Amino acid sequence: MAIITDTKARNLKPDDPAIPHGGITGLTLLPSKTKGHGKWVLRYVSPVSGKRRNAGLGTYPETSIAEVGKRASAMRSALSEGKDPLEEKRTAENKPSIPTFREAATALHESLRPGWKNPKHSQQWINTLSTYVFPTLGSKLLPDIQPGDIAEVLKPIWLTKPETASRVKQRIHAVMSWAWAHGYCQFNPVDVVEHLLAQQPSKSIRTQHHPAMPWRDIPKFVKEHLHPRETHDISKALLEFVILTACRSGEARGATWPEFDLENAIWTIPAERMKAKMPHRVPLSARVLQLLQAQQGQHDQLVFPSIRDQVEMSDMVLTELLRRVHAHSDTPGRLATAHGFRSSFRDWCSENGYASDLAERALAHTVKNKVEAAYHRTDLLEQRKTMMDSWSMFITDKARLLA
Repeated sequence: MAIITDTKARNLKPDDPAIPHGGITGLTLLPSKTKGHGKWVLRYVSPVSGKRRNAGLGTYPETSIAEVGKRASAMRSALSEGKDPLEEKRTAENKPSIPTFREAATALHESLRPGWKNPKHSQQWINTLSTYVFPTLGSKLLPDIQPGDIAEVLKPIWLTKPETASRVKQRIHAVMSWAWAHGYCQFNPVDVVEHLLAQQPSKSIRTQHHPAMPWRDIPKFVKEHLHPRETHDISKALLEFVILTACRSGEARGATWPEFDLENAIWTIPAERMKAKMPHRVPLSARVLQLLQAQQGQHDQLVFPSIRDQVEMSDMVLTELLRRVHAHSDTPGRLATAHGFRSSFRDWCSENGYASDLAERALAHTVKNKVEAAYHRTDLLEQRKTMMDSWSMFITDKARLLA
């Protein structure tokens, strides 16, 4: 049968019968209410349901004879493969659109956010992806992301910033796992990405401990750099407080007067200010009480306020002090850090016969063994008091003898 011509189609009248296309089985042009206009319909039997179906393929003359031939030919090809083109179209229209990596990461972040107790961690999670991943993969559709794409994101930081690279990799893995679970991709490309990256140094090699001052040198350091104070120096008082209490510098910088029971010589740090999110009690030695007495009247709330702005001191205050006095450490070429004095205290405990449990609790380290943690609930405050008094006397009495 010859294919319908434009002349014949333009002469189609409203009361004329449908005209076969002539080139595609079942394709006809049905007349409309206006002469020379009609609707293309493909009639077929569904290979899925076995029912007769009519598929509209546009109107004439908007859809030309040649164009409708292409559309109908594609549908006939689908039918020959056992597919029903109308069902395929309906499924495609009902299927949600495939998100980009950025959209998926944002959706996952929103679902995880309520479970995070620390808002800072929540912000860091998405900020890491914004910094390292979104510029390259943000607009890429999830099924299009391949292991090589992820490797290109990680390569610039894989060896130079291994810890950051590991966090980025973990978060990309979480996003792609979310995509896999929702049917947007067939596998997680992060599972094989390490085959495209160089071997990272082992974690034991990468880990850099905070440079610490040998514990035997601390009394001399305190004598020479912290005790001779012609004027009241809050940064020196703060550092001595950190050393004597073995606390973290942030816990000391943020200390407030309501946390202290000076009569019973106990400092109770609330859970929200502790790394492990558990309250921590610190027994206070006589020297620590002297330091606190000297700080009274400086501020209504803060124990160690900044001199100029009367706010919590910056975390750089102690770092700058240690640099200024060239505080030596046990790490060649590096100065001691404020956090390193916790390591010094821990070494002193071990070498002076104090039980590991006492030292670990003084440092507010969590009990890693879950069974032990379940049964050992006391914080051993009384025993720790004796230990902290001895630590304080070792530093202050020996410093006095060096005078």
